[in-house]
Amino acid sequence: MTEFLSNQLIVLLFTVGYLAIIFEFYIKVNKTAIAMVMAVLCWGLYFISDSSPLETNLKELSHHLGDVSQIILFLIGAMTLVELIDSHKGFLVVNKIVKTRSKKWMILLVGFVTFFLSAILDNLTTTILMVSILKKLIPDAKERILLSCLVIIAANAGGAWTPIGDVTTTMLWINNKISSDKIISYLFLPSIVSCLVPMFYFMFQVKGRYTLDEKAQQLEYEPHAKLVLFTGLIALISVPFIKYLTGLPPFMGMLLAVGVLWLLTDVLHHRHNMRNHLRIPHVLTKIDTANILFFLGILLAVDALQSVKLLDKFAHFLDSTVGNVSMIATLIGLFSAVIDNVPLVAASMGMYDATTFMINHPFWLLLAYAAGTGGSILIIGSSSGVAVMGMEKIDFFQYIKKAFIPAVLGYFAGILVLLAFF
Repeated sequence: MTEFLSNQLIVLLFTVGYLAIIFEFYIKVNKTAIAMVMAVLCWGLYFISDSSPLETNLKELSHHLGDVSQIILFLIGAMTLVELIDSHKGFLVVNKIVKTRSKKWMILLVGFVTFFLSAILDNLTTTILMVSILKKLIPDAKERILLSCLVIIAANAGGAWTPIGDVTTTMLWINNKISSDKIISYLFLPSIVSCLVPMFYFMFQVKGRYTLDEKAQQLEYEPHAKLVLFTGLIALISVPFIKYLTGLPPFMGMLLAVGVLWLLTDVLHHRHNMRNHLRIPHVLTKIDTANILFFLGILLAVDALQSVKLLDKFAHFLDSTVGNVSMIATLIGLFSAVIDNVPLVAASMGMYDATTFMINHPFWLLLAYAAGTGGSILIIGSSSGVAVMGMEKIDFFQYIKKAFIPAVLGYFAGILVLLAFF
């Protein structure tokens, strides 16, 4: 097989797989299965057609696998900590914060709590948590639609300004495209603006009071829930500081955090047979393994495109046709409203290496913001949106009617704020 034909087949495979992932909700085929098959077939074509010795190709695959594994280990650790806190019902504290009957105040509380919680946890976990709380508090599904739309926007905005708040920012951070201090200092204001604009837009649309379910306020914590909650949050926040102080890669700090919480919960619960569900071995059975494998598959597939130099060619095409890096990052953010932002960011890192754009270059900071918040424009544009589609049965057009305009306004308002820094 010639190299040219192989490259064409790799592009075709990736395109078909990509479309299948985008329309996962409609074709009823899990995106993880598609990503894994796509990754293996792309690399198989690369191995068959490349003229280099087998040992060279194996080293190329091992190099990419090493980079991807850092992200996977980081995500496994983060998911474990979040599931551990949730198993202790530590997040019930959020119930007590979000309990106003005023619709306007509820929008403010839900928006701010989601925004800041997403910065510490991640946008998908925060979305699932907040929607679950709202379903318990507000029985009427129609009254929850606007709040659920706000959760998507606030979770994506909140995840964009910290290195642990969104998979894409984590990828950029782990690959030394951005540093934790710069992403926080540069992206906090644009991110909160992109959240505030929709919040105030929604506030002008509502009036009156909610009928809350009082039983939702009477749920009980598991033993030592608050200790595990605050220790877990401190452990998550400490990960960027560990990297800064020691130089260790981020996944090492996350593994340390999991180890500390494992020791703590073993000490707290080992004497009680009825508390096995509060210990790490049981928690590990609850983490979203399918999502982890999806990231593994999609990142390896994008790496195959990079290895055959297709991403380099696409970068040259963008540079020659668009030219302006700010415009390129903004367009990538708009694309993420339709296409999952994880492969978009992975492809962008493959297109522009460290010699083109150094660490903390405006392009990387713009990309972190745009890819994180652009997915809010359409409900299919982010994992948060897809999660809400499943949990609340909000369809594509309902979301457009309720949230498209405020999400677009918030996105471009944040872009303008961020460009003012450069």
